[in-house]
Amino acid sequence: MLLCLGLSYARTPVEIRERVAVPGKDLPDALKSLTELEHIDEAVIISTCNRMEIYASTPSPAAAAPHIDAWLRHRFDLPQDLEFFQHHREDTARHLFAVASGLDSMVLGETEIFGQIKDAYAAAHTAGTTARELNKLFQESFRVGKAVRNNTSIQRGSTSVGSVAVELAEKIFGDLRDSHVMLLGAGDMSRRCAQSLQSRGAKGIIVSNRSHDRAVELATEMNGRAIAFEEWPAQTAHVDVIISSTAAPHTVIHPEQVLPALRRRRGRPLFIIDIAVPRDVDPRVHDIEGVYLYDIDALEALASETRQRREAEIIRCRAIIEENITTSPLFQPARPRPQQATQLPIS
Repeated sequence: MLLCLGLSYARTPVEIRERVAVPGKDLPDALKSLTELEHIDEAVIISTCNRMEIYASTPSPAAAAPHIDAWLRHRFDLPQDLEFFQHHREDTARHLFAVASGLDSMVLGETEIFGQIKDAYAAAHTAGTTARELNKLFQESFRVGKAVRNNTSIQRGSTSVGSVAVELAEKIFGDLRDSHVMLLGAGDMSRRCAQSLQSRGAKGIIVSNRSHDRAVELATEMNGRAIAFEEWPAQTAHVDVIISSTAAPHTVIHPEQVLPALRRRRGRPLFIIDIAVPRDVDPRVHDIEGVYLYDIDALEALASETRQRREAEIIRCRAIIEENITTSPLFQPARPRPQQATQLPIS
C-alpha cells in the first residue's frame, strides 16, 4: 500500500523547509535509512525548495507513518509540534499526480517540478529502494503529468519561481531596461531567471558562481558578464537587484558584505530576492536601511494572483487526474482466476 508523508510551502515556512532539505549527495544514505525502518518496503524522497515529501510502499500505512514521522524529527531535529501532512493509498497517487502536473506548486503549472520528481525517482531506483509498487506509481505520475500539461493551459503565464522573481523585480522598478541585475548561482533556477530578465530587456546581467566556468557559460548565453564569486560584494554598489539561488548549505550574503557597498550607492535602494532553500541571505540583511529582502515565501502572494486567474484550468486538470486514478492498475481489485472446467469421466 502507498503512503506519503511530508511538508510543503503551503503550511510550512522556509525556515523549517530549509532544515529538512536533502542534498543529492545525501539521498542514498537517507533512502537506505528509511527502508531500514519497520513497515517500510520501498521509499522515494522528493526534496525541493518548496517541499520535502517521502513516498513509501508499506503493508500498513497507519503503522508505517509514525516511524517516518519519528525519523524526520530525529534526523532534522524538528520541533515536536510540527505537523506533517499524510496521504494513504489512492490519495498518495492523487497527490503525486497533482505535484507532477504543477497543481501543488507555489507557481501554478511550474515546469521544474516534473524534472525534480524524475530525478528523485532515478536516485531512489539507483539506490535500490524502489520496486514494483513505487516503480508503477512514479511511472504513472510521469504519464499523468504529461497528459495534464498537453491537454490544458495550466502552463500559460509564469511557470517557475525564477520567472515570478523577475516579475517581482519588474513590479519594483517598472521597467527593467534601466536596471542592472546580479545573479548569484548558475544552476537551472538562475538560468530561468536570466532568460526572464533577458526577455524583459534588463540592461545588464552579472553572473557570479563558485564554479567560475559555469558563471561564464551562463553569462555568455545571456550576453552578460561573469565575475569570480569573491568579487560579488564589490559589485553590490552598482546593481539594483540581486537574485540569489546558490546550492550552498548555509547563508552566503551577510550584513557585513552589503554595508560597505551601501555607502557608495548614494541612497539608491537595493532589492535582494532569495529563492534558495536553504536560504542564501542572512535575515538580518532585511534590517539594513535601504535594503529590501524577499525570500521564496514572499513570492507566494505574487504567485497566488496567477492561481486565482486560472481556477477553470485547475478544475480541468483535476478531472484528468481523477480519471487516471479510476483507471490505474494500482487500485484495481485483483481479478479472480477462472476456474478450470471439471472433466467428466468418460463412460
